[in-house]
Amino acid sequence: MQPAILITGAARRIGTTFARTFGKAGWHVVVHYGHSRAEAEALASELPSAECISCDLTDSDAAAAMVEALAGRLPDWRMLINSAAVFREDTIHALDPAIFAEAMAVNAATPTRMAQAFLAHARAAGGRRVIELTDQKLLNPNPDFLSYTMAKHAFAATIRLMAMVAPSPADRIYGLAPGAMLPSFDQQPDEHLLSGRMNLLERLNDAQELADAALFLSEGWLASGETLFIDSGQHLLSQPRDVLFLARE
Repeated sequence: MQPAILITGAARRIGTTFARTFGKAGWHVVVHYGHSRAEAEALASELPSAECISCDLTDSDAAAAMVEALAGRLPDWRMLINSAAVFREDTIHALDPAIFAEAMAVNAATPTRMAQAFLAHARAAGGRRVIELTDQKLLNPNPDFLSYTMAKHAFAATIRLMAMVAPSPADRIYGLAPGAMLPSFDQQPDEHLLSGRMNLLERLNDAQELADAALFLSEGWLASGETLFIDSGQHLLSQPRDVLFLARE
């Protein structure tokens, strides 16, 4: 029986790399998308075993219901990766209420409710795995993108809390904290290459490194509640601004 995985935001960016990696490894991939239907269907058609599912992640009730429905029909649903996120600009000087509400919903509240529903209802052989994508900003914070950063900090707090009350000792809840990988916000190619090297190893991380780490975590070798930083040491620095802006200074 194929193990199944749901990846939120799988139609674009890092989510696509997750989907291809797990598909190649023999998993049935549930490709979640918000508005990128064409990209999701094209991706699913490339994979050995896949399906598409759509949900607006600003609606946490709908997202939780989607998880419960999937749990009712997937016989070995082993993994959930909460990859989807919104990244909009506001600052420590001017929090934007609309940006804040969206960030807290999509980046914190909805994935937390999805993880709760998954652990409550999914059936899996050998334990279930939840991977929550956070950010190296957890340990290397700066005042830019305030609502995004606040939401990621709130989300990160749930990883150890959920690990403490997981229904089964075989379950694992993990965090993955990436650094600069793909172009973000309005970055130009030269800015992306420069900002991506602003870490201890002075190298641009590849999204495949994050996907490989997720595949490793699917085996459950680490203690539940742990977070891996895949950022070439960026979280060990103290950067006064987001690297997007540091690359412009």
